[in-house]
This record gives sequence, structure tokens and C-alpha cells, in this order.
Amino acid sequence: MSVMTQTVVLDAKIPPGPLEDKWDNHKASVKLVSPANKRKYTIIVVGTGLAGASAAASLAELGYNVLNFCIQDSPRRAHSVAAQGGINAAKNYQNDGDSVFRLFYDTIKGGDYRAREANVYRLAQLSVQIIDQAVAQGVPFAREYGGLLANRSFGGAQVSRTFYARGQTGQQLLLGAYSALMRQVDAGRVKLFPRREMLDLVVIDGRARGIICRNLVTGEIEAYAADAVCLATGGYSTVYFLSTNAVNSNATAIWRAYKKGAMFANPCFTQIHPTCLPESYQGQSKLTLMSESLRNDGRVWVPKKKGDTRPPNEIPEDERDYFLERRYPAFGNLVPRDIASRAAKAVCDAGYGVGATGRAVYLDFSDAIKRLGVDVIRERYGNLFAMYHEITGEDPYKVPMRIYPAPHYTMGGLWVDYNLMTTIPGLYALGEANFSDHGANRLGASALMQGLADGYFIIPVTIGDFLAEHRPDGLKTDHPAFKEAIRNVEDQIKRLLSINGKRTVREYWWELGRIMWDYVGMSRNAEGLKKAISDIRALREEYWKNVRVPGSAEDLNKSLELAGRVADFLELGELMAMDALDREESCGGHFREEYQTPDGEALRRDDLFCHVSVWEYKGEGNDPVRHKEPLVFEVVKPSQRSYK
Repeated sequence: MSVMTQTVVLDAKIPPGPLEDKWDNHKASVKLVSPANKRKYTIIVVGTGLAGASAAASLAELGYNVLNFCIQDSPRRAHSVAAQGGINAAKNYQNDGDSVFRLFYDTIKGGDYRAREANVYRLAQLSVQIIDQAVAQGVPFAREYGGLLANRSFGGAQVSRTFYARGQTGQQLLLGAYSALMRQVDAGRVKLFPRREMLDLVVIDGRARGIICRNLVTGEIEAYAADAVCLATGGYSTVYFLSTNAVNSNATAIWRAYKKGAMFANPCFTQIHPTCLPESYQGQSKLTLMSESLRNDGRVWVPKKKGDTRPPNEIPEDERDYFLERRYPAFGNLVPRDIASRAAKAVCDAGYGVGATGRAVYLDFSDAIKRLGVDVIRERYGNLFAMYHEITGEDPYKVPMRIYPAPHYTMGGLWVDYNLMTTIPGLYALGEANFSDHGANRLGASALMQGLADGYFIIPVTIGDFLAEHRPDGLKTDHPAFKEAIRNVEDQIKRLLSINGKRTVREYWWELGRIMWDYVGMSRNAEGLKKAISDIRALREEYWKNVRVPGSAEDLNKSLELAGRVADFLELGELMAMDALDREESCGGHFREEYQTPDGEALRRDDLFCHVSVWEYKGEGNDPVRHKEPLVFEVVKPSQRSYK
């Protein structure tokens, strides 16, 4: 299929000057809103994860009035709570050669040279401040005997820069952000709206001015006006049905914004995490993540003999293939996630996989336990081992874990400029909801870093630059644009409830997930992507004719919630396949089988695809139009990624 490309100037607003000075110079030059005027502005923040909670708290601390929305019953239940292994920062406490530049370089390289230099360098700079902020909030990071914060390694780095709180770092960081948020709620500067789902963006005179929500308990459709809107609603890997994300995680907020004019960047850049529990049966609702931190001390292997069904402890050392150590001796088990995932898939596809399905490899801690002692391993990973034991009934202190790759993080998202503003003025996207920092592959422990950088340190600076030029005008929700948006939301709800077909929403979601995993998953090819597009279109057409959504719109209705989200996934999935088909190269998590080196590594085509693919919605029934933002590398020279 052909893709229509238009030439539109996408101004990323990257500041001039040396890379290391861009952010400081930008902060010194942006327009400001005076303290007396900040309280006259209202800002909507959708989401209460690390990006949303930190943004809402920080904006309120500055004096803005903040309306903060989440689909959960409490901000503490945002999916950031599930992050396990740690958060990166260039503190160099280990004195092992780390620096802001090295973190920047590792992130650019890890993303396979498909991210903006300026954004990534700023992220590396701010990493140092994030740790100080979290410590001041009481986040209980692990510490060395002398009192210094402890670090461990993560994939894609040869230094130890990952700060952690056992295997529950996301939860502890979220509690820190939550405490800052609730302080502002108590002060009256943040008004919290739990159990609300954003279903539309209100755009007036080309500018984001509010949102339409459904109260998930009462079913009431609600409208809220503001001077700016920030979306911090996470990623979209639940488009695969089975993923490491919570079942409630969804793409509706950013997708509805896309359909109102916010362009979508690099939708095909999705990450498959190598360290997850294998799928066991069709009825399960999600997959469970085992932290990448386990690869610090766990060794990944499969039997050297195909179809070897012996218990792992009965397989001698010389009959084991430690395939990551063999293929990537410089990094071993700590290669980046995309490389580790493809390697695991390759050995399983070749017949060396373990477990009942053959879709698993071993993650073995026996050597580490012998070297360090079981108490040290328990101190580092105890809750993760307990979780594995509870789910599988197997004791990982005694037998190796079985793991397999699973959909996890999405590097694509709404296109934003250096200020985190989308192509709709006044609409910002933070954290995983935007595309900006990770290129084609996110290094482990960088998601928490980006979410907190965006919320604590970037948006409080950059949003003032916009608001300073837009005085408060007293906009109310009785404006015709709000009434029209409410009507559109109500019409879609009525349409879903009126179909009264024969198949459940979950059936369609599962079928979409199979299409996505089979053809837009760990490896892709042109034939499969074309089939995916055709199959998704057919499935979407059937969905709107034959889905059954029981219940009513006037109360709590989980089927109705899910129906709207799956309708959006059926459109987003097609865009992901189109983007993957258009990008005729392999890079990071996007592996096109037609483009690989002789030894099976990703083969980029920098002459043709050193750009961000930015998609513009052109209305129902019309193909989207692709625009390009060229990526210019002034400091780091793109080269063939090697971890050998």
C-alpha cells in the first residue's frame, strides 16, 4: 500500500547553542507568568502516575489551579506502581566512569539513533535532580553500608547507575509523588477527580481548552474547561491484549486527542520486554513482568539439545547454552531489551525453548546464590522471587525461573516539541504518552526517569511560556464547543450500546491482540503487515456490527468502558501496522525481517529513515497522512549498534 506524505514543517523548538547548554539557556529565555497571575490560570492534568502526579503537584506548587483526573479509585493505583527494577541517574556514586554524557550516549545508542539529541541530553541532565527530589520526599532507596545510595546495572550500560528500592521502585517513587500531590490537594490548589475517563478533547480556535469525561461510577458525562491540558496517561501496549500493563491501561485519551489534531509519532516503536512470565492459557488477562534487574545476577540459558525435557537442575553445565553471554560477550545478560527479546525468540523458534509450550528460556540464579549467598539475593530481589513463587508454585531459589518476552512499553506516542507541546497549541503530553526520548528502544530504568523529569522539572518551566501569551478569559463549559463534544461522546456510547450483537468486547480485543502479536510483534515483514492491516479493517467493520455491550450508560459498566477502548485500539492497531510497513528498515524494537545483518542484527537505513514518522488524522474512512521530522545528530555519530 502507498502512504501519502506531505511536507509540513514540524518545529521541534530545539534551542540553539551547545548541547550541554540548551536546557539552561532555554530556561533563562522562556516567558514567565508572575506569581500573582498564576492563580488565575487553570490547568488540566489527565493521569496520576509518575508523570501526571509530579506535574500536578509541581504546577500547583507554583500557584496554578490544577484539575487532576484518573481512571482509578486512587492516584496511588496508577500503573507506575508496577515498575520494579529502578530509575537511572548519572550520579556516578560507584566511581565507575559514569557521567551525564555517558547516560545521554547510552540512551541515544540504546534507542538505535532514532531520538532527538536535545531531548535525550536534557533527560540525562535532569536525572541527577530527580534522585535528590525523591530522596527529599523520603523514597527509601537501597543504600550501601556507609549510607550512600546503592546502584545496580541495567541493560545497555556498562556502568551501575540504576537506583532502586528492592523490586518495587515504581511504587515507592509513586508514593513520593502522591505525597506531594496530596499536599497540594489539602492546600486547595489541586482538585482531584478519580474514576473519570477522558473521552474527548475540546479544541476552541485551534487551542486545547478542556476535556469531556465519563464518571465511571455514575455514568454522568462531565465537561471541564482550562487554559491548558496535559495528558500523562501512559502507553498503549494493551493493544496486544496480553501485555505487562494493567488491564485498565489504554490509549483512549491520546487517541481522541489524535483525532482532534494532535499528530501521532512513531506508533510502530513498541518494546517487547525479555523478562516476563510466559503465556500459559488463552483465558488469562495479562502477563507478569519480572524485573530486568534480575539479569544482574541471573544467567539466561537454554539446553544445547533440542526438545530437552529434563528438569533444569539435571542438565549439566556443559550441556547448557548461555546464549546471551555467547553472542554478546561485552554485555552478556545485560544487553538492551530488544536484543535480549529477539535472541530468546530465536532460540525458542529453533526448538531449544523450555517449559510446556517451548516458549520460554531459563533465568538461573544458582551461580549468584553460590557466590553471594541466599540472603543477599533475597535482600535484592525478595519480593520478585516471592511473586514468581506465588504465581508458578516454583521456588526460584531452588530452580531457575522460566521467562519469555512480552509487550511492555511503547516508545511511540503523541508528537511533542522540546516544550512537550503537541501539534495542538495548549495541549501537552508527558511521560509514556509522548514519543520524545527513547527512539526505537527504551533502556531499562529510563521510563521512571522520563516521567519524573517531564512532571517535576520540564512542564513547570515550559507551560508558562505558552500561558504568558494567553491571558485567562473566563471560559466556561457552556461554550458551544463543549456541548458539541458532549453530544459526540454520548452518540458513540449510544451506538455501542445499541448494536446488541453476539460477540463480547473481550473476544474482539483478544482477536486483535493475536493479529498484532503475530504480525506487528517482535518481528515484522511486509507480507504480514499488509495482512494485519487487512485483518484489522475487517475486524473493526465486524465489531461495529456484531459486538455486544450489556448494561446501560447510567451507572458502573465495565463492558462499556472496555468497548470504547477496544474501538480505539482497532484504529490504533491499524496505524501501528501502517507505520511499521512504511518504515523499511530495522531499528531497535522495530525488526523488519527483510532488513538484518548477516548475523541477524537490526539493519538501519539512515539515508532513508533517519526521521520521526509523524501521522496526521484525516477523518473517518480516510488514510492518515505521514509527515517527517528529520533527526540531526551533531554530537553522536550514528553507527551500527554493537554489544559484542
